[in-house]
Amino acid sequence: MTKLERFLGIGLLILTLLAVVVILLLPRWRPPAATPTEPSVDLGETETMTARVVEILEEGTVDLGDGHTQPYQRLLLRVEEGSLAGQTVTVEEGTLNVIGQERLFRVGDRVYLERAVGPQGEERLYISDYVRTGTLFWLLAIFLTLVVLVGRSRGVRALGGTIFSLVVIFGFILPRIMAGRDPVWTCVTGSVVLLAVSAYLTYGWVPKTHAAVLGMLVSLLLTGLMARWFVELTRLTGLSAEESAYLVLEMGGDVNLRGIVLGGIIIGTLGVLDDICVGQASAVFELANTNREMGWRRLLQSGLNIGRDHIAAMVNTLLLAYVGASMPLMLVFAIYQEPIWRRINREPIAEEIVRTLVGSIGLVLAVPITTLVASLLARWMVLRAWHVQHVQEGD
Repeated sequence: MTKLERFLGIGLLILTLLAVVVILLLPRWRPPAATPTEPSVDLGETETMTARVVEILEEGTVDLGDGHTQPYQRLLLRVEEGSLAGQTVTVEEGTLNVIGQERLFRVGDRVYLERAVGPQGEERLYISDYVRTGTLFWLLAIFLTLVVLVGRSRGVRALGGTIFSLVVIFGFILPRIMAGRDPVWTCVTGSVVLLAVSAYLTYGWVPKTHAAVLGMLVSLLLTGLMARWFVELTRLTGLSAEESAYLVLEMGGDVNLRGIVLGGIIIGTLGVLDDICVGQASAVFELANTNREMGWRRLLQSGLNIGRDHIAAMVNTLLLAYVGASMPLMLVFAIYQEPIWRRINREPIAEEIVRTLVGSIGLVLAVPITTLVASLLARWMVLRAWHVQHVQEGD
């Protein structure tokens, strides 16, 4: 690790730790704001405030009917910021909303308190969520520390690639989709830039990276084409997710929900695609360096032998990742008994099937494509080195 990379890694850790400290301690340092004389929330609007649980006034269970019960609490909160800053309020949890044991609050918990004013001026206070930002930043700090300590210079470059990926997603892909651009080509364009820059930043400007990037680009293009084709053939609408209705309300009825599904398939394939292509290119170049007598066909055959094991592991990984992310949905459909063909025909399930299979097909194709490119490039590099050596010996 060079001095510059070490300095950047240490600086990144220090900035992250400072951010964690500020987020955790700043609410305690902020003096209570003066209570406003007039409400700051207009009729029909909602204000989000932060508050802390200071006392549990009452807790027990309520009857939901049909023999079902759920816990409830009556909590005393001290509002930390917002129009009610400095005041204490009483809030009920579990009487009007569905909760579980994991939702119960403890004294000292920081929460988001919603203040809603109805059309007739009626006011309602309710808890929308925990304030968990501080814990997330501690988790981020642990991750950054381990990446820098274990990965060293390559770990620092990988973090740079990750930051760039986030910039592309939140600075290019999402804004263009919200502006009404085609989600598919927006995701493909952003993914090409994202993969190329991240790969070269992490692995350097070397032939191995050239082969991996070319394999990723071709595989990504094929994945996008297959995703568009099968999403249209299966007549997926993109309305199966709860968030789709919110997008329609916020962005209008012209929002391309089907295109957003396609873009999600492409983005979801990126991480594993990067792993497969770089792994295949590394294996082929290592074989070429070990035995310089191997022709490109033998390199291709040996690389494919390695890739078959890689395919089995990666397809299983992708399947488990999608199933794990959709576990509540899978459980809901498992509860309601119906024929298996009817169950998999429902759009939420069909969408996950298309997402998994199209992504897996793209990963399978990435192995022979990347291996072929790497074999040809590695053999060309060996022949070039041999030619330069003989020319120098002749001189």
